Amino acid sequence: MSPEEHDPQDGGGRIGYRYAEQHDLPPAVPVTDVAVTTFEHVLEVDPRLMERWVQQQQMPAWDSLRIVHGRHDHLTWMHRHFADRVVAGSGLLHEVEDDDREVGP
Repeated sequence: MSPEEHDPQDGGGRIGYRYAEQHDLPPAVPVTDVAVTTFEHVLEVDPRLMERWVQQQQMPAWDSLRIVHGRHDHLTWMHRHFADRVVAGSGLLHEVEDDDREVGP
């Protein structure tokens, strides 16, 4: 029996493994001329733009989702270990706008 044909409830009460669902990414949807999305709220650089410099590898869907779901934990860890303070981007923009007003045209 191939992985695609595996019966999720084969009588033993075991949970099945859906190979295609776990390994095949949904089709990429262009968002801009340089970005695509494969999962909701997940933007990435269009891999075709990187093929010239970096050989692309296929990642299974489960691994992509694992990375996405772990990004906040990773960011929290990085802040704990390397940041003296966390600065909001909006605050930086206000500082730049204030500096622009002081300098004038």
